[in-house]
Amino acid sequence: MIEAISSRAPGFRPRVAVLLGSGLGSFVDEMKVLAAIPYAELPGFPRPTVRGHEGRLVLGHLGSTPVAVLQGRAHYYEFGRADEMRVPIETMAELGCETLVQTNAAGSLRLDMPPGSLMVITDHINFTGINPLFGLGANRRFVDMVDAYDPALARRLLAAAKAANIRCHDGVYIWFCGPSFETPAEIRAAVTLGADAVGMSTAPETILARHAGLKVAAVSVMTNFAAGLVPGVIGHDQTIAVANASSSQLRLLLRRFLESYG
Repeated sequence: MIEAISSRAPGFRPRVAVLLGSGLGSFVDEMKVLAAIPYAELPGFPRPTVRGHEGRLVLGHLGSTPVAVLQGRAHYYEFGRADEMRVPIETMAELGCETLVQTNAAGSLRLDMPPGSLMVITDHINFTGINPLFGLGANRRFVDMVDAYDPALARRLLAAAKAANIRCHDGVYIWFCGPSFETPAEIRAAVTLGADAVGMSTAPETILARHAGLKVAAVSVMTNFAAGLVPGVIGHDQTIAVANASSSQLRLLLRRFLESYG
């Protein structure tokens, strides 16, 4: 696997892996691309079934920072496996990455964080009771999740947002497994538990990344208010449309962050 990837970009050794969420795949337009490899050519990589997840590994540079971009993820609700992203994340670590930066589309639980807003994740709540490390042996499965979202990287993301004049919040993300959207009662429970945003990804990938020894940073794009906060219906078309509309700010934030990653 590593040899197959390395043969497409000889001598390339990425420092940062970026995992892109729904409707956010256009970030690769910011890169100087060396190679783009469909997941279908990489054994163990998923076949995303959700619109807005292209399913490619893109290798290249942002400024002087070598980056490996996972253009799309698989979700628990697609295949019933929380560890669907284990092989890609472990492969990123084997390639030499030290950090995983994730993006996702999320529902806002705060009226001061409307659709289109960005939020740096500082912690998560796994509301599903599911863990991608189920079944693994050895003591490494008992992963310490204190500071799972690296505080220093979170501060650097917020500083990059401020420098780019982008309003960016920070807060706690809560993972529901989906694919149905949450009920208003579930959202009230999430707010009571201290969550600021809700989504159907990211938490299992963070657990897998910490298991693989990677530092983690993550940014959510608010694509809607969560169920019951405001009148109206919620759907995936809205998620994609708002994510696409907000992608320019996220692209600018990630570019600023990665160019100064050094």
